[in-house]
Amino acid sequence: MTKVLQQDFQHLVGSIANLLAPSMAKDHPNLPVVKAEGCYYYGVDGKKYLDFTSGIAVENVGHRHPKVVQAIKDSADTLIHGPSGVIIYESILKLAYELQQIMPPKLDNFFFANSGTEAIEGAIKLAKYATKRPYVVSFTGCFHGRSMGALSVSTSKSKYRKFLQPSWLTYQLPYAHPDDLPEGAIPEIFFPEKLERDVEKLFNHQVTPEEVACIILEPVLGEGGYIIPPKEWLAKIREICDRHGILLIFDEVQTGFGRTGNWFAAQTFGVTPDIMAIAKGIAAGLPLSATVASKELMSQWPLGTHGTTFGGNPIACSAALASLEVLREERLLENATNMGAYALEQLGELKKKHHLIKEVRGVGLMIGIELQVPETGKPNGQAVMDVLDGCLERGVLFYLCGNSGEVIRMIPPLTITKDQIDTGIDVLDQALSDL
Repeated sequence: MTKVLQQDFQHLVGSIANLLAPSMAKDHPNLPVVKAEGCYYYGVDGKKYLDFTSGIAVENVGHRHPKVVQAIKDSADTLIHGPSGVIIYESILKLAYELQQIMPPKLDNFFFANSGTEAIEGAIKLAKYATKRPYVVSFTGCFHGRSMGALSVSTSKSKYRKFLQPSWLTYQLPYAHPDDLPEGAIPEIFFPEKLERDVEKLFNHQVTPEEVACIILEPVLGEGGYIIPPKEWLAKIREICDRHGILLIFDEVQTGFGRTGNWFAAQTFGVTPDIMAIAKGIAAGLPLSATVASKELMSQWPLGTHGTTFGGNPIACSAALASLEVLREERLLENATNMGAYALEQLGELKKKHHLIKEVRGVGLMIGIELQVPETGKPNGQAVMDVLDGCLERGVLFYLCGNSGEVIRMIPPLTITKDQIDTGIDVLDQALSDL
């Protein structure tokens, strides 16, 4: 990039408030970058930044992996747009076949879309249409997107729903949150038993199970704070759904494609849903998602009940095929497991040193570091922002989550190395020490 163009870019960044809506431009930290590669962003300021966000759990194979870049170029040479159904093309069929090989049992039929929110919309519509039941149950703290259908089941922050409450009714149950665990209680026993009681109250007082089309949740709480529930709790949800003929939807938008150390969190926890929403890490940064179910269930969702113009774009499907190849060839699921365990071990040592850290939790390379006010134990969102800024000054990009912004997300590309993890945690240590 020439010096003149760099100056133009910097001028535009200074005018961002005049160009982009506040809801798009007010996020953190609006780092001006000119390039990304591997685990790094390259700033317009000439600095290199270690990326521990993966574009918010998207760049699982790293930024601009050569195989993905080549697949995009090759696809653009032949086909840029393909309205599936009007025409059909090789990459979408190959991707569906390859996804069949890695999905949990019987999840073998795909409706491709562009974003995680769209995949959620499709999942809810499929469940309602197939069961002919009107209501949906979700869990407090889960985030499923911001379109109106997805927003009706998103409860990670009330501000997302402010003045936008959907006109259709949904019901919420408490997530298996560690703050609700009594002292001395065993999570694997307490949370399934609590769930039974909560469900009984819901069905006795608010809605009958015969009216519930589906129960939807994130198998690991994402934007709501990186909460990892006991697998027994997820198994109990599966059991309750089976008992009442309710379809179970897993939102694996953030947990999919190796993030938890398996292809999907459903495999990590040994619980298979009826419908799954997948996106983010599927196509190495290109817009692509899918609503996934069995062929039997999908057959109850006929032509015209759902549709898309851009879903399953041929270039995005080609990028996804290359990404799957990289995940396999470079053994990135195994690396996510090993590097995730190493990071948790090192962060555990950091917790002993800094009283600001309330808890460190994670599965694979989906790790949350919760900060507190040491004197009260209350969420400390301000400290998180200060730490993020301190890390950025030292060349490492983290992101936040949690209801009060109290959790630092550590979600690097699955290509991350031990040395890079050490660098990131050392910078995190310095930023915490500043406080």
